[in-house]
Amino acid sequence: MRNGLYPRLAAQNLRQNRRFFLPYLLALVGLSAAFYVMAALVFDPGAGQLRGAEYVQVMMGLGMGVAGLFSTVLLLYSNSFLMKQRKRELGLYNILGMGKGNLALLQCWESLFTALVGIPGGLLCGVLLHALATAGLTRLLRFPIPFSPGPSLPAMALTAAVFGALLALALLLNLGRVGLANPIQLLRGGQVGERPPKTRWLAALVGAACLGGGYALAVSITDPMSAIAFYFLAVLLVIVGTYCLFLAGSIAVLKLLRKNKRFYYQTGHFIGVSGMLYRMKRNAVGLANICILSTMVMVMISGTLSLYLGTGELIAAQYPSDFQIEVGYNPGITAANGGDPFDPQSLDSLARHFMDSQGIPVESARSVTYLRLTGAANTVTRRMEIGGKADRTTGRTVYLLTQDSYEGLTGQPAPELGPGQAALCGTLPEELGQNVTFQALAVGEHGLTEAGEPLTVDITQTLEAIPFFSNTFDIYAAVALVLPDRAALDAFAALEDAVYGADSAAYYYLDLLDLDCTQEQALALENAWYDYNLGENAYDGTGSWDYLSVSTRARMEVDGYAMAGGFLFLGILLGSVFLMATVLIIYYKQVSEGYEDRGRFEIMRKVGLEDGQVRACIRSQVLTVFLLPIAAAAVHILFNFNLVVQLLTLFSIRGVLTTALCTLGTLLVFCGAYAAVYLLTARTYYKIVT
Repeated sequence: MRNGLYPRLAAQNLRQNRRFFLPYLLALVGLSAAFYVMAALVFDPGAGQLRGAEYVQVMMGLGMGVAGLFSTVLLLYSNSFLMKQRKRELGLYNILGMGKGNLALLQCWESLFTALVGIPGGLLCGVLLHALATAGLTRLLRFPIPFSPGPSLPAMALTAAVFGALLALALLLNLGRVGLANPIQLLRGGQVGERPPKTRWLAALVGAACLGGGYALAVSITDPMSAIAFYFLAVLLVIVGTYCLFLAGSIAVLKLLRKNKRFYYQTGHFIGVSGMLYRMKRNAVGLANICILSTMVMVMISGTLSLYLGTGELIAAQYPSDFQIEVGYNPGITAANGGDPFDPQSLDSLARHFMDSQGIPVESARSVTYLRLTGAANTVTRRMEIGGKADRTTGRTVYLLTQDSYEGLTGQPAPELGPGQAALCGTLPEELGQNVTFQALAVGEHGLTEAGEPLTVDITQTLEAIPFFSNTFDIYAAVALVLPDRAALDAFAALEDAVYGADSAAYYYLDLLDLDCTQEQALALENAWYDYNLGENAYDGTGSWDYLSVSTRARMEVDGYAMAGGFLFLGILLGSVFLMATVLIIYYKQVSEGYEDRGRFEIMRKVGLEDGQVRACIRSQVLTVFLLPIAAAAVHILFNFNLVVQLLTLFSIRGVLTTALCTLGTLLVFCGAYAAVYLLTARTYYKIVT
């Protein structure tokens, strides 16, 4: 047999089987393009030149690994489908005189043509998408990155090597399948069906138990650290439960429907139930795959979008000014050591002189002094216990500040307060009432005992929570009390001393400055501050303090958006890959089931079933198959919501409403895309069957 025959025959086979090969080729192009984009960002030398870009490179490296692993699974799945559809064709070649060696050579040429079209096509699309991706990433990060123009040769080489190896692996598997099969098996390979599976009640019960356990775990977690520890366990339980229920539970339900004579012996129900039951084993696995992939897409995109939008809220809350100096000091310890008390005015003057040295005008300045306590709301004794045992429900981080500090921090008019009164910013358990008693508890010989005198305040007003305090990394929910004067603040400091010993109460002072400068100038201010204040006498006149730190909103924006924007970019990119896999699985599922059902519906027409009834049965069956995965995925998303909220708390993102809107919006958009896929693939199924 002439060698020139094999390339021509391979090219002809690819053209004749384009209904199967084209989606496989498009998947190869899309996966290699996504992999190239991430690899190009990892290898780009310009990405590491600016502050915050290290987050991007780490995330793209992680995404590149995930994309490579997932590409392996998806391409091998698609390859197995192709081989199943082509076994009859290869068996016919074998009977007509082609030996196993000839078939192997033919498959080698087909794989070579696939690689020559798919990998360069993916690289070309990747190069084009890279320019769009870098522009989008720069916009998400909100600061310019000098990405290198043009293609990345290391990324192209790595992409070609990875996907070339995947195609070679698929070829080896194909050669093994053909080599082990005889011609008769190959001829009948595409027609081998599955017997109706037996009802596996044990698997159905295990699936229900796993799914229920995963859901219960997801909704019961109230601690962010527990969310990290148990998240993957909950996900694993839900995945196992999904597979078991789709595989065994669906069969059990269909058999129960078949036992219902009044329901089953109707034309539409009879054909739909019996048809789905006949091949439910393979059908159920495909449906479970679609459900899990759909859930992954929505969780990834909604979670990263919530993180990105919440980062903006966090920056606005934690950085109310362009430049801020935070000082922690303890008047009691300073006095005991004979040191000079902390002088806020001297620090304010130092900050002004520093800005003058940098040539940056100060538009406005304000200061805040506050105290931080941790306590537990005891609904039995109806008091807040400082130093008491707390959990996520009863624990509170209490911030205390004066009226002047409230105005400086929020820009809002301070509430009118008298002696013994306070305004509450946030929420406390209703059982504590309006007259809240604060009691210090210290560790004694017999456990926690009351220490010091209780302090009672009359809550006269309830105000909105102060974002600066509520958007922190505190484990417990934050509340703030606005007090009339510094004496009231010192009275609460005495509670801290009663718990942890004399002179333990630490105060915090914030110097907040709004500046007239560019982002580049603001980013340079932190290093310039420490350079300006080098030397032993740099802080003369400011008194004694425990620590001092400076920070700028510009730096937080760079670091915060580098992390959140990198997560969102990776979520969109990997979400697109998973969506591509979902579409491919749905398409192959429709095509394979279409060829299986075509013969059955032809027989039904011959025995008198009208075309209208055939179309109604097809429509009912296809809708059922499509609605099950997306409905189950929506339920998964609902129960997963609490876990996402808890995990976002680790990033100090506490906007539950923002997360809920992101989740709902992602679900609606995905349902729209899913409906479009349904319309496109259902047409293919109808054409095959009818």
